[in-house]
Amino acid sequence: MRLAIVLVMAGALAAPAQNPPPQPRPGEPETPEDVRLPNGKLQRDEILKAEYQKSLEDARELSRLAEDLKVDLEKNDRYVLSLATLKKTEEIEKLAKRIRDRLKH
Repeated sequence: MRLAIVLVMAGALAAPAQNPPPQPRPGEPETPEDVRLPNGKLQRDEILKAEYQKSLEDARELSRLAEDLKVDLEKNDRYVLSLATLKKTEEIEKLAKRIRDRLKH
């Protein structure tokens, strides 16, 4: 008898209270990620697609600036750099950070 009581109590303690998740109201999206645009596409997917396109554009610009920087370094004296070359390095850093931040989120 004691064993049965202990088993019932252990089972009651081990089983958490199961409340059903709240149901969305009719006509409301289930989660903010499920918001649909007027054209029927998911808003989240369209945002990701736009961010992907921006990242591609930034990567192209980054590649172009890196190539320009390489050319500038090759044609300049090894001890003298122009301000334009230094500005290119800053722009490269900004673009790389922008791409990294976009990919993190």
